[in-house]
Amino acid sequence: MEYLKKYLGIVWIALGLYVGYDRITDSLAKISSDKLEDQVFGWVVLGVLVPIVVGGLILFGKFALDGEYKSSERQKERKSQ
Repeated sequence: MEYLKKYLGIVWIALGLYVGYDRITDSLAKISSDKLEDQVFGWVVLGVLVPIVVGGLILFGKFALDGEYKSSERQKERKSQ
């Protein structure tokens, strides 16, 4: 199960990079649009949503790769408290 968690960590990081690339290119296309609504939406997505989503996915993947989600360590910590 630990190998699956580490593999999924790589998947989360790759997904974060892909989503970041896709949303940045889409936002730049919207920013260069003639419509004001598209420009505002593009800036909001680029400035607010992309960092939150991409950062969350990459951080979640990093924690999975580092083994932060091991259930055996959590059980030991609970017993010692």
